[in-house]
Amino acid sequence: MINLAVANDQETFQRMREPLAERGIQVHHVPPSERVVPLGADAPWSPDEYDVGFVYPGRLMEGGVADALLEIPWLNDHETVLTSRNKAEVLARLGRADLPVPKSVYVSNDVSEAELADVFDRFEPPVVVKPNSTTRGVGVAKVHDLDSFLGVCDYLSLVHDYKATGDRSFLVQEYLPNAVDYRVMVLEGEYVGAVERRLPDDAVADGQWKHNVHRGAEATGVDLPEPWRELAEAVAAELDIPFVGVDLLETGEKLVINETNARPTIDEETKYESDFYDRLAAAIRGAAERDG
Repeated sequence: MINLAVANDQETFQRMREPLAERGIQVHHVPPSERVVPLGADAPWSPDEYDVGFVYPGRLMEGGVADALLEIPWLNDHETVLTSRNKAEVLARLGRADLPVPKSVYVSNDVSEAELADVFDRFEPPVVVKPNSTTRGVGVAKVHDLDSFLGVCDYLSLVHDYKATGDRSFLVQEYLPNAVDYRVMVLEGEYVGAVERRLPDDAVADGQWKHNVHRGAEATGVDLPEPWRELAEAVAAELDIPFVGVDLLETGEKLVINETNARPTIDEETKYESDFYDRLAAAIRGAAERDG
């Protein structure tokens, strides 16, 4: 029996627990964030309790504490999570590999107002402004005119400062109207399932446009065309991330890679390929064996 420490949210833990137990993997929830963690003899975890982790904590300081107490390898380790979190690095690497990405400009604060105005002029409004290191759509804005754009940039200059990583940067990107949003899951280089994320009609009527599930979008399992699956697999290979969610936007005219997530939420089993948990169990065993 392999003991797996799950640092994801409660929802993912609950969905994983029974299917993996059926495959000889005991799943334990070890949330490192939003809690009190004694660091002495009464620490909540010890190195001999678990064999492998899923996946490295998203908050790097908490991840360091978990690493020190657990002393385990991770399926998706610190480096892969950090790579995926850096949206600009991901887009730059994928673009250099000739994979389709949205038109984007990377801004590292502080820059002058004149430089920001030049960035805005590169696009056909509206534009999307996106903090480089956030998740779940936090801080992402759509702006239609230069004054609003400069105001959002001023706000980011004041409050967007990830001291742990030294990140004060953001992206300016083309807005793709009426784009359909897909989350494609790739495990050890192979497609394992996908969902379409769509806002309810009343939310769209109210002006919402972000398709994050945490902001009310509904995720429906879909069967993607083979070229789209191959595109997601190419992203995972280029970034060298074992288990990754690849976010695609499709407009009818083009298909682009919007973001990646190395800490993806696991959805209902029916939204994945039939052998998903067999392959996940094999990947967890492989991670434990490689680094154990």
